Amino acid sequence: MSDHSHSEPLKHRIDGEWVDGSGKETFESYSPATGEVLVTVRRGVDQDVDDALAAAEDAAEAWQGHSYIERAEYLWDIYHELQERTEELGRIISQECGKEINEGTADVVEAAHMVEWAAGNARHPHGDVVPSEIAEKDAYMRRRPRGVVGCITPWNFPVAIPFWHMAITLVEGNTVVWKPAEQTPWCGKIIAEMFEDAGLPDGVFNMVQGFGDAGAEIVEDPRVDTVLFTGSAEVGHGIAQTVAGEPGKLCACEMGGKNGIVITENANLDIAVPAAVLSSFKTTGQRCVSSERLIVHTEVYEEFKEQFVEVSKAVAVGDPLEEDTFMGPIIDESLVEKFGRYNDLAREEGVNVLVDRAELDDDEIPEGGEDGTWAGPFVYEADPHADLRCTHEEVFGPHVALLEYSGDIAEAVEIHNDTDYGLAGAVISEDYRQINYYRDNAEVGLAYANLPCIGAEVQLPFGGVKKSGNGYPSAREVIEAVTDRTAWTLNNAPDIEMAQGLSSDIITRSD
Repeated sequence: MSDHSHSEPLKHRIDGEWVDGSGKETFESYSPATGEVLVTVRRGVDQDVDDALAAAEDAAEAWQGHSYIERAEYLWDIYHELQERTEELGRIISQECGKEINEGTADVVEAAHMVEWAAGNARHPHGDVVPSEIAEKDAYMRRRPRGVVGCITPWNFPVAIPFWHMAITLVEGNTVVWKPAEQTPWCGKIIAEMFEDAGLPDGVFNMVQGFGDAGAEIVEDPRVDTVLFTGSAEVGHGIAQTVAGEPGKLCACEMGGKNGIVITENANLDIAVPAAVLSSFKTTGQRCVSSERLIVHTEVYEEFKEQFVEVSKAVAVGDPLEEDTFMGPIIDESLVEKFGRYNDLAREEGVNVLVDRAELDDDEIPEGGEDGTWAGPFVYEADPHADLRCTHEEVFGPHVALLEYSGDIAEAVEIHNDTDYGLAGAVISEDYRQINYYRDNAEVGLAYANLPCIGAEVQLPFGGVKKSGNGYPSAREVIEAVTDRTAWTLNNAPDIEMAQGLSSDIITRSD
């Protein structure tokens, strides 16, 4: 299944050099499809993070001295390399995180789009001219980089999300210390090689491979001005609490979801069923925007259920490198176990199980995949108004509840919003009034109509509300987290005139 060869442990990239680091331990990245070791990696320790932050801090002033255009020129080289290596890197993504090959390739394309957006934005207008009350005054807003940005990224989009974080951060004039996910260090190495190939000045980009302890060091260090994080709600909330205790420090955390799709009585099932299948089972349900709740009106419920169940029983689980695979493996044994626990919990909570492919038959597991971490869809129907853990807590796998409702769109949206999360969602309807009601009342950061609730484009903000996040670490919105805004006013008159009618007269005791 694989086409790799790494003999020496992968290193960190610090201050323009590949280094072993101060730690003595290594860790391994495994193929979730086969269980084989893909790469061995140096595990970063506190000293490695300290060295990376020192390099980033030392490089910050000189990097800020470059123009937007000059900084963006480095990224154009990366953009072209991503385009040239799309197929190669797509295969590595599929090997290391188990996404089927089309999704692996799309991950690289998305990264290229993000780099293109960030580099192209360097030549677009920046800031705003704001009218002043006083004719002789010019008022406008400027932004300046915050300094050192710590980036912590997940395994499920191991190329795209790092560039969501870092491309704009660098063009805006910040330096970076990045910790890739420990499950996908091979992808991290290749991204670091791209920055090396682009010739960035030493210390502008730094990468420390490792686990959560290395990420915590980045978060807690006072030299870090902003933390960008994409990952679990538990970790993200901990980061937000830590950063909140440090005045002047910012974080933008994009976290999980218990996402829903509303399918109304006016839905076109030729759209509804594919949208639900794509939302629930792409990346084997391991997207923060995956749908685990399908809220279906009673008038179309039986027909929708029949079609959705039929497809769920038939979706092709297999070798992620083969084009006839729809779902690859789950990333590792810990998530397989979590998936199983929630399936058991659903049964304990009295749901009606419709599809149970959690443990695949031997003939469904591809040749060479006996040691992989495989699972298929688990689908059930439940009471939409019951306070069940299985329908309210994120599973992060192909675990899907069908929730039948009989009222109007307001009831559907009420069920939809009945979760602590608020990341993504969709409404399927041919009635524009229902779509508009969902648009105005659904508690989500990413919303879709007559589409799956996956597949955001890079030029749009990506993030959620409620438990799903406190920021949008991508595209235009990440600029808010990695720059400080200054409202600037310039007086062109020979004397001082104040706004709001405030007197500029200075009165002394002699007056």
